[in-house]
Amino acid sequence: MPNRGRFITLEGGEGVGKSTLAAELSLRLSRRGVDVIRTREPGGTPGAEAIRKLILTPDGEIGGWQPMAETLLFYAARRDHLDKLIRPALERGSWVICDRFSDSTRAYQAAAGGVSAGDVEAIDRICVGVTVPDLTLVLDLPIALARQRMTARAGAADAIESRLLSYHEAVHLGFLEIAKANPQRCAVLDASANPQSLADAAMAAIDARLDGVR
Repeated sequence: MPNRGRFITLEGGEGVGKSTLAAELSLRLSRRGVDVIRTREPGGTPGAEAIRKLILTPDGEIGGWQPMAETLLFYAARRDHLDKLIRPALERGSWVICDRFSDSTRAYQAAAGGVSAGDVEAIDRICVGVTVPDLTLVLDLPIALARQRMTARAGAADAIESRLLSYHEAVHLGFLEIAKANPQRCAVLDASANPQSLADAAMAAIDARLDGVR
C-alpha cells in the first residue's frame, strides 16, 4: 500500500491569488514526481459543484441563504468532496491541493457571518472528522489591494464576493485569528508578493513542514 498522501489547503479572502498559487504549486510538485490532485471548495465533485451553484448564484426566488443554511450547504458539498475525491486520493498516496476548506467556513460563516463557532466545529467534527489538512497556507493581503484585484477581474461578482466591505474585513481578520490559533498547521504568506515569489515562499513552507519531495 502506498504511503498516505499530503493534504494542503490554501485559504484567504477574495482576490488574494489562491487559484494562481494552486496552479503553480501543482506544477512544481509534479516536476518533483509527486502525483498532485488540484481541487477547490465548494466543488471538486459533480454533487459539490451543483451545491456551489446554489450557494454562489442562488435563484432569484431563493433570495440568498441565511448564515446557518449556507453553512450546512458548504458542509454538504465538503462531505461529498471528501468521500468521493479527497480521501480516496490521499489513501492512494496522492497529494491534494485544495483551494479553500473548513477554515473558509470558520472565517466567512462564523467570524464574519455570525454563525456560532461552536456550531461550526460540531458540524465539522461530523462531516470532516480526522481528515484535516497537513498544512494550510493562509494568503494575507490588505483589503484595499484585494478589492483592486477583484475589481480588475472579468465577470460579475458572486453572492459572497458582492457582500459589504465590512464583511470582507471580518473575513480577513478571521483568517489571521485562525492562523494564530493553529501555528503548527498554518503558515501565513504575504500575498502582495509577485506570483513567483509567493510560490517560492509556499514551497519553502511545504519543504519545512512536510518534508517535501525534492
